[in-house]
Amino acid sequence: MRILTAVDGSKFTKRMLAYLGAHDEWLGTQHQYTVLHATSGLPARATAMLDRKLVKDYYDEEAARVFKSIRTFFTRHGLDATYVAKTGAASDVIIDTARRGRHDLIVMGSHGHNSIGNLVMGSVATKVLAGCSTPVLLIR
Repeated sequence: MRILTAVDGSKFTKRMLAYLGAHDEWLGTQHQYTVLHATSGLPARATAMLDRKLVKDYYDEEAARVFKSIRTFFTRHGLDATYVAKTGAASDVIIDTARRGRHDLIVMGSHGHNSIGNLVMGSVATKVLAGCSTPVLLIR
């Protein structure tokens, strides 16, 4: 099974990893893992005034920070994973990556806002569920 794990480095990512670690059916060499981190893009006006290398370094450092503990998790469980960092709206990046990569499952942590909170603030998980044909396992 091709599993896309969407991560942001938050406590919700840690809960998702703990869940995976506690359920053997989600871990194993029979699966192919892609770990995806989406960083919101800097405003166009800001990037136009900054050096391209500085902007690229910012995105690279953000991804490295998020991936550090996740790499440790996968290594500890003896699993290989492909790490992908992209820039853009998280829900759009997750949906596009799942579709293009032909993933069988998306696993992601959810903040667990109530439905009124989702209406007001929006939710990456809600947008992924609404816009993606790939099954999604949400961990709260």
